[in-house]
Amino acid sequence: MRIGMMADMYKPHISGITNYIALNKRYLEQAGHEVFVFAFGDLEYKDDEPNVFRSAGLPIVDTGYYLNVSHSPRVKHLIQTMDVVHVHHPFLSGRLALRYCRPLRIPVVFTNHTRYDLYAQAYLPLLPEEISGTLLQTYMPPFCDAVDLVVSPSAGMAGVLRRLGVTSPIEVVPNGVELRQFLERCDSDCRAELGFSPEEILLIYTGRLGPEKNLTFLLNAFAGVAEAVPEARLLIVGGGPEEATLKQQAAQTGVAERIHFIGMLPYERIPEYLAMADIFVTASVTEVHPLSVIEAMGSGLPVMGIRSVGVGDTVEDGRTGYLAREDQASFAAKLTRLCIDRDLRGAMGATASQSCARYAIESTTKVMLAHYERLASEATPRKRGLRFRVRNFMERFRK
Repeated sequence: MRIGMMADMYKPHISGITNYIALNKRYLEQAGHEVFVFAFGDLEYKDDEPNVFRSAGLPIVDTGYYLNVSHSPRVKHLIQTMDVVHVHHPFLSGRLALRYCRPLRIPVVFTNHTRYDLYAQAYLPLLPEEISGTLLQTYMPPFCDAVDLVVSPSAGMAGVLRRLGVTSPIEVVPNGVELRQFLERCDSDCRAELGFSPEEILLIYTGRLGPEKNLTFLLNAFAGVAEAVPEARLLIVGGGPEEATLKQQAAQTGVAERIHFIGMLPYERIPEYLAMADIFVTASVTEVHPLSVIEAMGSGLPVMGIRSVGVGDTVEDGRTGYLAREDQASFAAKLTRLCIDRDLRGAMGATASQSCARYAIESTTKVMLAHYERLASEATPRKRGLRFRVRNFMERFRK
């Protein structure tokens, strides 16, 4: 099959969606399929993988987004040679996918990766919640009706779409994770290298340092835990727009010497850092499919999180970790219990490692491929002229 992945942006931008596309592309290619990525971005960027096509766009500050209302003619023509197109953002690339594909009856799949309602509140605080909610309720139902398949990475996110008024059928398919490197739980010297003793209890967060991750809440909650558990240390791995602000906040907690900002790490080093930790912590309530949580569970870590869509779909309260209300006292109390009970941490971590098998990329790729093949076979035969057939023939041999 020829499978097109359409997104508003791709590498070098770092995000869960970028990781999802790159990983699924690789596994689909290993299964013998041709996979193409279509996005907007810097035309001078050199990719380390084949079949990535960008169209020029207007960069939006330093967000990684490029704005345009159409792809270049060459990219548009290539999109129209696909057997199926999988779109990962509903607004820009989503509309373009429908515009380019529907006339030729090319099936369009849409995965909703993002809590757009909560992201609007995080990034557009001056926009009243009622307005952002109304805009989504106006846009999402007809868009989902127009595509051929709506996919949600979690049951909780499917519920959010229903509350926005989406009535189209929704398939729940978890975003796949390459778990092998985490399940092996490598022997790591990171703890000693960073100067931590075996007696210290290492709490770790990995991910973007942005307002949607609720890290101010996490720092305040940790300050409460630190009073009760002198051995507790918090490691924050990642970077983002709030890094400087969070460091200032940490300095004012009274336990600044026990909060460590590690910075950005190459992805291949994340398993080492998870392997040396004792507990994974997150306060995010905007997740749809929390990749970092699943990776931590694969590494055998219990998870402390907030009961919400995404994290609440992934963590089983009392079995693979704890879920608390978005209340600092409740969160700190449960996290304190995890810190002081080594046996509880071990039991929850072992259960977490076993339970994440359903997210293995090998399984989820097969599920998505079955959907692609069904949609392609059900598509009405397309009446295409000689020009289209010649272009399709040529694209198959272009390298």
